[in-house]
Amino acid sequence: MKTIRTFEDLYQRVSENRRPRRIVAVKPEDEATRQALQKAKQEGLADILLINDDLPERAAEKAVALVRRGDADVLMKGLIGTDVLLRAILNKVSGLLPEGSVLTHLSVAEIPTYSKLLFFTDVAVIPYPTQKQRIAQVRYAAAVCQRLGILQPRIALIHCAEHGGRQFPFVDGYQDIKRMAIEGAFGRCLVDGPLDVKSACSVQALRAKGISSPLDGQSDVLVMPDIEAGNAFYKAMTLFAQARTAGVLLGTQCPVVVPSRGDSAEAKFNSIIFALASL
Repeated sequence: MKTIRTFEDLYQRVSENRRPRRIVAVKPEDEATRQALQKAKQEGLADILLINDDLPERAAEKAVALVRRGDADVLMKGLIGTDVLLRAILNKVSGLLPEGSVLTHLSVAEIPTYSKLLFFTDVAVIPYPTQKQRIAQVRYAAAVCQRLGILQPRIALIHCAEHGGRQFPFVDGYQDIKRMAIEGAFGRCLVDGPLDVKSACSVQALRAKGISSPLDGQSDVLVMPDIEAGNAFYKAMTLFAQARTAGVLLGTQCPVVVPSRGDSAEAKFNSIIFALASL
């Protein structure tokens, strides 16, 4: 299986699937969302189900019901508040989050100065992950990477330094996650941390600091300490490094595409491709 290193590779992987998937889009009333969906349909990647209703809450409920019945493979947010859609997804009776699962967001970026796709979590859902949530983030990210042909993903547990301390008690949990990885809890992968972003993604920075890490400065996944770090990293990459990005919600019955209202048609199409590839 060829390792996916660009969005073009991701597109090729999805296009090799001869059976189009079904995307249910909730209130796709903005031009960028319509263009992204139309492109997915025209290129034979997906069949599109459009849910429009004067009441956003009702539209979200209808879309979630289609997924629950097995009539859709991917759920996509259009011109509807994320909070409205999440209420329908998280409904304990009629929602899409199985008992015991953790709802989290996984992003992927194609950065001109990095040799492969870089995945990172969580920029949109969990403010300050608990240990249980962080373990789920590692598990989901590892599974997605493995599905995309990254047979032994390198996963970095990010912090501002290579040590914790009383001010950052969550870092203590990193040791347990590393132990779980060694024991095979996440399948075949390498997990290390705490590491800063440069040490996680640059072998030169790693050596300059005299740090030894099995990731060798070639991380596939960055598990961010909190939503503030993740969101700032995401915004900085897209603004200053011209990174192409995509993102999905995981932990749900199906991948959920929740693009920002300001995302371009290309960015929304990339998120559709990412969701389809992660199935």
